[in-house]
Amino acid sequence: MKEVIAIIQLNKMEATKDALEVIGISSFTAYKASGRGKQKGLQIPHPTPLDERDERDERDEKRMKYIPKRMISVMVEDEFVPAVVAVITKVNRTGNYGDGRIFVSPMEESVRIRTGERGSVAIS
Repeated sequence: MKEVIAIIQLNKMEATKDALEVIGISSFTAYKASGRGKQKGLQIPHPTPLDERDERDERDEKRMKYIPKRMISVMVEDEFVPAVVAVITKVNRTGNYGDGRIFVSPMEESVRIRTGERGSVAIS
């Protein structure tokens, strides 16, 4: 089993959910996330007028903030990983900075709390 973690743009969440549903992946977890990558975030506007700024203000002006994103976590059998990665990539690729990232990690065990089921039956 594998865990596929994708960090995507907020406005792509519904399309990603729908696309995963089409390939039979209806169970996943979504989180609010924030971060920055090569686009280095968005610059924070500085409210102080130019003539009142000091050196510290100039450093603060260059500070970047984090961009809101969504992180989704999907647990799948190994053979489904390429399809999940392909679907997430297809839906989220715009060719611009900030499209996101996908990470694939091994998952040692899955347990459904309600029934005690283990393994692949516990992830669906």
